Amino acid sequence: INAEYMGASVLVHHPSSAVAVISLNRPEQLNAMNLELLTLLAQTFRDCRANPALRALVLTGEGKAFSAGIDLTFAMQIFQGKSDVFGGPNDPVFEMRQSPIPIIGAVNGHAITGGFELALNCDFLLGSPTATFMDTHTKFGIYPAWGLSQLLPRLIGDARAKQVSLTAQPINAELAERWGLLNEVVPSDQLLPTAIRYAEAIATNVPDLVARYKQVMNDGQDMGLQQALAMESKRGTEYYQQMPPHLFEQMKAFLTARSKAK
Repeated sequence: INAEYMGASVLVHHPSSAVAVISLNRPEQLNAMNLELLTLLAQTFRDCRANPALRALVLTGEGKAFSAGIDLTFAMQIFQGKSDVFGGPNDPVFEMRQSPIPIIGAVNGHAITGGFELALNCDFLLGSPTATFMDTHTKFGIYPAWGLSQLLPRLIGDARAKQVSLTAQPINAELAERWGLLNEVVPSDQLLPTAIRYAEAIATNVPDLVARYKQVMNDGQDMGLQQALAMESKRGTEYYQQMPPHLFEQMKAFLTARSKAK
């Protein structure tokens, strides 16, 4: 990861060579996203994807918030300018969706509107007790463009998603966990360490299969169950034919070690 990101509006640090923690770094603005941050975040995800050593990513925010969304003081520039932050080269959500590397969201504090959408585009979410989710698109007359209208209903159900988005009322960490938006709520001082532990666990697995597994799960979301099962079976059969010999040796070694441990 390029060193110039350090000290800018996006920070990157490596707990290990296989894991990167990406932090939004405008804490005084509750990590509201201006054009600089959006551009840097998109570039960061591209750089991570190009780094063959990386196996898992953690996305979080510095300070008391995950992200308050698009910085509304720059709204016209971002929404109506030629900034390419929606579907173009400066679009961090587009880059997140292209990533074969799993992304864990560590939600500390507020995740509002665009920040909520960043969270939803992670592969799974952990939160602190202060995690709060709010969709203010209807409050300010802004159309969703990063997936909130489609991803949230798939995650928590249509009626609950409509409650969140049409009322523009916040939901707290306890409710978010109960509804399945957060996988887990952990103490604030344990949020990042817990996310990193999950990332390290992912990093110990076979990277090619992790990427393929993430892809087949994502692709299946757009299909009916029978079509998705057929897709998995077809891809699995194709994969078996080209499995490298060392994976079979690893299976034998695992079984041998387990037998000796009994």
